[in-house]
Amino acid sequence: MRFLPGHTITHDLTYGDVFLAPSYSDVASRFDVDLASSDGTGTTIPVVVANMTAISGRRMAETVARRGGLAILPQDVPLDEVSRTIASVKARHTVLETPVTVGRTDTVHTILTLIDKRSHGAAVVVSDGRPIGVVTRRDCQGVDQFAQAHEVMTPDPTVLDLRVLEGPDALRTAFETQYAARRRFSPVVDAEGVLVGVLTRTGALRSSIYTPAVDAAGRMRVGAAIGVNGDVAAHATGLLEAGADVLVVDTAHGHQSKMIEALRAVRSLDPQVPVVAGNVVTPDGVSDLVEAGADIVKVGVGPGAMCTTRMMTAVGRPQFSAVLECAARAKELGAHVWADGGVRYPRDVALALAAGASQVMIGSWFAGTHESTGDLHTDADGRTYKESFGMASARAVAARTSSTSTPFERARKALYEEGISSSRMYLDPDRPGVEDLLDHITSGLRSSCTYAGARSVAEFADKALVGLQSTVGYDEGRPLPAGW
Repeated sequence: MRFLPGHTITHDLTYGDVFLAPSYSDVASRFDVDLASSDGTGTTIPVVVANMTAISGRRMAETVARRGGLAILPQDVPLDEVSRTIASVKARHTVLETPVTVGRTDTVHTILTLIDKRSHGAAVVVSDGRPIGVVTRRDCQGVDQFAQAHEVMTPDPTVLDLRVLEGPDALRTAFETQYAARRRFSPVVDAEGVLVGVLTRTGALRSSIYTPAVDAAGRMRVGAAIGVNGDVAAHATGLLEAGADVLVVDTAHGHQSKMIEALRAVRSLDPQVPVVAGNVVTPDGVSDLVEAGADIVKVGVGPGAMCTTRMMTAVGRPQFSAVLECAARAKELGAHVWADGGVRYPRDVALALAAGASQVMIGSWFAGTHESTGDLHTDADGRTYKESFGMASARAVAARTSSTSTPFERARKALYEEGISSSRMYLDPDRPGVEDLLDHITSGLRSSCTYAGARSVAEFADKALVGLQSTVGYDEGRPLPAGW
C-alpha cells in the first residue's frame, strides 16, 4: 500500500479518514479476483465472524464456512457444547443447506418459531424422514396458530435427487431444474427418498461463486476461542480434540503478562492449527505476541459497535492506523494480523485489507441476521430484530464467570463494564441473512481489487493507492436519498 503524493499523515486515521484511488488495471472482471487468505486458516474469503455470544454459533459457523469464511465460537460456551457444535458443522454438506424440519402435526406456532432460524424461509414437513410438504411464512399468515402443518403445507413438493449435484454442470442443472419448475426452494433427497438437505436457486448460484472453507478431509472449518484465565492448556487440548481448525486466545487487553503465559501454554501443546491472539494496537504488542507463539494477531481496541472502552477509559486507537502499523510489523516477523472491529460498510473491509490485514473480523454487523444465535423479536412497528451485547459488558462477564467465581465476586465485577449489555440489531429487509451480507461485502471488495489492478488480497495490499480525506470528502461519497 502507498499513499497518494502529497498526502502526509499527521495523526492516526480511521477508515473514514481515507479512501482508495483507482490505478491502472488489467483485471477485466471481479470474478478474476481470488479472495483466499494466505494466513494458514484455509479461508477463501477474508471474513471472520467474531467470537461474540450473541452472534457466533452453529448456524452462523456452518453458513459462513460454506461461503468460504470462518466463524470463531465464543470462549464462554461450555466445552462439551463447543464440541457438539464443531461436530455438527463438520458433518454438514458443503452445498446443501440444513433444512428446518417439522412433523405433519406440528402447529403453525411451532413452525413460525423455527422458520426464521435459516434464511431460506421455509420448513420441510417430513414423515419417516421423507419430505411430504413445504410450509412458508406466507402459508402461515391469517391462519390459526394451532393449525397443523399438514393443513397449511404445499403437499408433494418438487424435490431434487442428490445425484443432480454430481458432475461439472451440477449447479447449473439444479438451478435450471428449479427455474423450469418455478421453484425457489427444493428439498433434496437421497436414493431412498430421505431428506438430506435443501437447495435454493440463490444457493445454487452462490455455490458457483464461493468456494467453501474446508479442512484436509473436505469438512467445513470452524474456529474456537479461549480466555487467558483458568487452565488454558486443558481448554485448548479439548478444543483441538474436538476438531477446531483455529484457536483464538482472546482478551480485551492482549498486551499483558497473562496473554503471554496463555500463549506459551497453548504453543507448548504443539497445535497443528493456526494460533490467533489479541487484541493489540501497537507494533510492540504484535512483536510480543508473535514471540510468545501467535501466528496471527488481532488488532483493534475500542472500534466495535458494542464497545464503550474508548469513552470509558480513553484507551484504544483509530483502526486504520493501528492495522497499518501492526500489519507492517507482523510482516517483518513472518506473521499476520486480523483487523478486528470498526467496519460498517464494504469499503471498510477493503481498507483494512489494503492496510495489510489478512482477514477482517466482523461482529455486530452480523448480529442482525437469521443465522446469529439470538431469537428473533418483533417491535411495536413490526420490524424484526435480535438482541446483541458486547463481550466486555456486565452481561457477558457474568455469563463468562458464572462457573468460576462466587455471586459476590460476580456482583463486584458487574459494577464495572466496558460494553453495551443490550442493543437491538434490526434485520435489513434487503439483506436479512449473513449470506446476503457476504455478497454485499465480497462484491464491493472484488470491485476494489479491480480498481487497484489486483488479482488477490496480497496483491491488493501491495498495489492499493490510499489518500486522506476530510469529513466533507467522506460525506460526498454517500449516496443521496431517492427523490432529493
